[in-house]
Amino acid sequence: MSIGTRLVRNAAALAAAGAVVLGTASAASAAPGAPYLGYGYTTSGNGVWCVQHNINFLVNQLYAQGTITTPPPYRTLAEDRAWGPKTDANVRWFQKMVRVDQDGVVGPATGSRLLTLGDQGYNGSSLSGRGYCWNYLPGDFD
Repeated sequence: MSIGTRLVRNAAALAAAGAVVLGTASAASAAPGAPYLGYGYTTSGNGVWCVQHNINFLVNQLYAQGTITTPPPYRTLAEDRAWGPKTDANVRWFQKMVRVDQDGVVGPATGSRLLTLGDQGYNGSSLSGRGYCWNYLPGDFD
């Protein structure tokens, strides 16, 4: 089973578990109006930090579990709040893993997956409520 399949399956299970606990079918989403992130959009600030942090969190988790079959271009991103070629490359890698357009832009599809699969300590969850990164990552669920 590919890492993308595992990530999607785990995200679906987490969302379903949260819905059962809370008695609602809604999943985590992001703040309305959170900007797109990447070249041609916002390239610095708290949203970029959230992207860098969540990708580092996921890469570290996947290496620890031994589940990465296609490693990211960069093992660790500097969490410096600045979008650069390394952040762009790892975002594209993440997009490939979760099967969304590999455009290097963190829009609703990529942002939602980062919020769901990433560091719940910063993202929040259906149990803990909204976290810090909820305010800075664009997202929605169809």
